[in-house]
Amino acid sequence: MTPIVLTTIFIALLAITTALRLWLSRRHFAYVQQHRNAVPTAFSDSISLDAHQKAADYTLAKTKLGMTEVLAQAILLLWLTVGGGLQWIDGVWQHLLPNHEMWRGALVIISALIISSLIDLPFEYYRTFVVDEKFGFNKMTPTMFFTDMVKHAIVGLALGAPILFAALWLMQSAGQYWWLYLWIVWSVFNLLMLAIYPTFIAPMFNKFSPLEDQNLKQRIENLLTKCGFKSQGLFVMDGSTRSSHGNAYFTGFGASKRVVFFDTLLARLNADEIESVLAHELGHFKHKHVIKRIAMMFLVSFLGLALLGWLAQQAWFYTGLGVTTPSNYMALMLFLLVSPVFLFLLRPIMASYSRKNEFEADAYAAQNASAKHLIEALVKLYRDNASTLTPDPLHSAFYDSHPPASIRIAKLAVHAN
Repeated sequence: MTPIVLTTIFIALLAITTALRLWLSRRHFAYVQQHRNAVPTAFSDSISLDAHQKAADYTLAKTKLGMTEVLAQAILLLWLTVGGGLQWIDGVWQHLLPNHEMWRGALVIISALIISSLIDLPFEYYRTFVVDEKFGFNKMTPTMFFTDMVKHAIVGLALGAPILFAALWLMQSAGQYWWLYLWIVWSVFNLLMLAIYPTFIAPMFNKFSPLEDQNLKQRIENLLTKCGFKSQGLFVMDGSTRSSHGNAYFTGFGASKRVVFFDTLLARLNADEIESVLAHELGHFKHKHVIKRIAMMFLVSFLGLALLGWLAQQAWFYTGLGVTTPSNYMALMLFLLVSPVFLFLLRPIMASYSRKNEFEADAYAAQNASAKHLIEALVKLYRDNASTLTPDPLHSAFYDSHPPASIRIAKLAVHAN
């Protein structure tokens, strides 16, 4: 392949994916707006027109902001690659650190990531303090927002810097099969993160307290025993300090597994509904969805690193993407930047697989708790989180990891009858 061919393919594919993302967003916007004035029949007894319209307006506001964000991200990617942005950053650090390639490479990558974060920052701030604030979801203050941002940066640097230096050292010193050794290091690192995240990292951002409601605790422990699930404990997270959205999840790996409830979720749902939501999460455990996703992640990273190992040796890979001075760190950064563009059209496949997992977890909850109570819980969460009941089907096929509300409730209703 020649550099001009790669440049042409990349620009064309970026244009196509950007246009497709904008078109999907416009479809979604129009579809939600079109169905704004009527609650779907399946929800007419449980969700008011005011709540339905609030969800529609919230979705419209987020979609409109997202369209602007898509354009900004495409422009930034063009500048970093064929626009010479990465080469310019590299030139700055070559001037400052001419004899320290590994340090220079790490600083080039970190600089590019910081620039990307700064571009994303106004959108995240607007989403939090304008969109979420307007619809009553935001509980953060600007001080908390920026404190969290600094914490994330420090934790990201503390955890990411060692793996980044390991990657650059292996690329430089480990010979032809550096990518295989890096894959092993990356896989071990991810397993380690899964193990330590609940105990050491998550508490840096939220407070986790043991579940104190003894009746609810006993019901949950009985359900865990019935389903053969062992956890380190049942915890309540102070999600209300940042948002009024509610959720529940499993986290951790191996002996560090724990069950976490947002305090906002416990405030909205009764014991039967909480048990059904937990049964859904246990369905993911019972069907080994987490293990399957980890295995899939390892497979994808193996194939990706093998491809990077080959691309790093091709001169056209660099010059075709705006880099005139090939290096290991440039190969790594270019691959991280452009691979999402080439993989975007695979999103419907990944989303479909995720929705299949959700249906399986729902069926498990219906068998081990109550489909009726899970329906009631989901309806409350749709209403209280202002989740649209009428997403555009094609937009949903690309982006939604969970089934649309009407389809999901209809399937559960079969189990409830």
